[in-house]
Amino acid sequence: MKAAQEDEYVAFVAGRAKALHRSAYVLAAGDAHLAEDLVQEALGKVYVHWRKVARADNPAAYAQTVLVRTFLSLRRRMSTSERPTGSGSLPEDAASGPDTALRLTLLDVLAQLPPRDRAVLLLRYWEDRSIEETAGMLRMTSSAVRSRGTRALAKARVLLGDSLSDLISL
Repeated sequence: MKAAQEDEYVAFVAGRAKALHRSAYVLAAGDAHLAEDLVQEALGKVYVHWRKVARADNPAAYAQTVLVRTFLSLRRRMSTSERPTGSGSLPEDAASGPDTALRLTLLDVLAQLPPRDRAVLLLRYWEDRSIEETAGMLRMTSSAVRSRGTRALAKARVLLGDSLSDLISL
């Protein structure tokens, strides 16, 4: 890669890394280490194809698509769905209060959803993408995105139960 292209890539990463990490954190259902790995792998893939990416209409959308597909691919490759557990309690957090409790509750619910459902919810409601954009990024039909999104929201509501109203009233 030429120095000018490398500088362009470095500037792109500096501008997009935080947004990619936030998306990866949601996809990983709060697993910060997995989110970092996803971003690193996605940015590595973008680097390899930077000449093509730099010429794209929207390099940020390209990187976001690579991130989501990397997440889905990783979930398919994993041989088990093991998750490390501690003593059952959360570590002390510097921030506390209703927002923190709500965020942790929502991340816990997302962790219980299948990866594709999580990806649809992230793209549609967190990233505010259209149905067509989401379908293109996930290689699904528009109707599949709509039905998967509807089912994922319904499942999330069931998993949340009364805990959401309890947290909001705090």
